[in-house]
Amino acid sequence: QVQLVESGGGLVQPGGSLRLSCAASGRTFSSYVMGWFRQAPGKEREFVAAIRWSRDSIYYVYYADSVKGRFTISRDKAKNTVDLQMNSLQPEDTAVYYCSANARGIISTPSYDYWGQGTQVTVSS
Repeated sequence: QVQLVESGGGLVQPGGSLRLSCAASGRTFSSYVMGWFRQAPGKEREFVAAIRWSRDSIYYVYYADSVKGRFTISRDKAKNTVDLQMNSLQPEDTAVYYCSANARGIISTPSYDYWGQGTQVTVSS
């Protein structure tokens, strides 16, 4: 059974940093696109970042404009984990963050195949 388990959420002051981690199990995700989405109360789930590996082992990363330059997605293929380093956090980054995976090459639309349970990130003074 495929499982994605997020960790690392919490409360942080504006300008602070958090690192989210997603542990994937149940299959080998090396050929999957791994992504992070977030959903704030009353809003639709939105794309944050994604990473994929090409057949020649080059990885590609994608970011929403709202997080570009502040967030960094990374992946450890051996450990089957994907992390999201979040710097310069602002109150508008407050949301539940979800790890996701898909084998269809989807990048920024929330139609991934697998989802974690989510982890809360709150940015407040």
